Amino acid sequence: MSDVSLASPSVTASATAMDYVQLMKPRVMSLVIFTALAGLVAAPVGMHPVAAASAILALALGSGAAGALNMWYDADIDAMMARTVSRPVPAGLVRPEDALAFGLIMSVLSVTLMALAANPLAAGLLAFSIFFYAVIYTMWLKRSTSQNIVIGGAAGAFPPVIGWAAATGDAPRDAWILFGLIFLWTPPHFWALSLWTSKEYARAGVPMLPVTRGAKETRLHILLYTLVVAPFGVLPVFTGLGGWLYLAVSAAGGAAFLWCAVRVFLSRAGDADAPADMVHAKKMFGVSILYLFALFGALLLERVLPFVVPLVGGA
Repeated sequence: MSDVSLASPSVTASATAMDYVQLMKPRVMSLVIFTALAGLVAAPVGMHPVAAASAILALALGSGAAGALNMWYDADIDAMMARTVSRPVPAGLVRPEDALAFGLIMSVLSVTLMALAANPLAAGLLAFSIFFYAVIYTMWLKRSTSQNIVIGGAAGAFPPVIGWAAATGDAPRDAWILFGLIFLWTPPHFWALSLWTSKEYARAGVPMLPVTRGAKETRLHILLYTLVVAPFGVLPVFTGLGGWLYLAVSAAGGAAFLWCAVRVFLSRAGDADAPADMVHAKKMFGVSILYLFALFGALLLERVLPFVVPLVGGA
């Protein structure tokens, strides 16, 4: 790791509560909570509401812990990128050692809470996911290989498995299908972003795919991965995990996601002499987020609607 003191030479003011909230990457946390909740609700065994809420809180804290550890270690990189320079550590709002301590304490608290609220399997999976993101991805893969997102995407794919395990004490095939969906979705989603931030990654010395293989190769990889993700997204229907609503959402969403990937592939997004084509990569990035939220949202609705509709009708 580079000397993080170079990234944040001085802390000019006392850190506020909001600085620590930002340290936890709240936008990433929202996706973690949502996909974990879907996994928990989709599981065939009901969970006491208090225990379920505690398990989701544990996942949120674990996600925040991993985010804080990532920001501590990556402060030198974040300081060189416009997208991340205002993060609490490089901006001098939180001292590196405080970010590290915060991340470690949150890690212990989250795993302990999960063990108390759910079971050892869920706690173990949560601990491993924090370790995977903070150590395997952040400290190793991100700085050493252009496949960093491909392999590192596993860290973000664990939440629905953890949610399922929290409810049942088990992690069956359907839970791992949800894992696979996020795992396969992550590379094309993140490569779309990296097409317009490749210069910053190059300046920071991060070997993202557009930096090491170029924009053209990245556009091809985006298309190939999306060709896998779109049909894989329909798979839960054939295992009984997803119903008719999920089928409609996954089919329509997959088609939109694939269409965006084709547009990116046929464009020159990422090429220095074609800045106007970058709109296709930015559109795909946005559509990819909506796609994943829609899939997991459909799973949630299919479980919740049977309970809500009779209540509405009775009223």
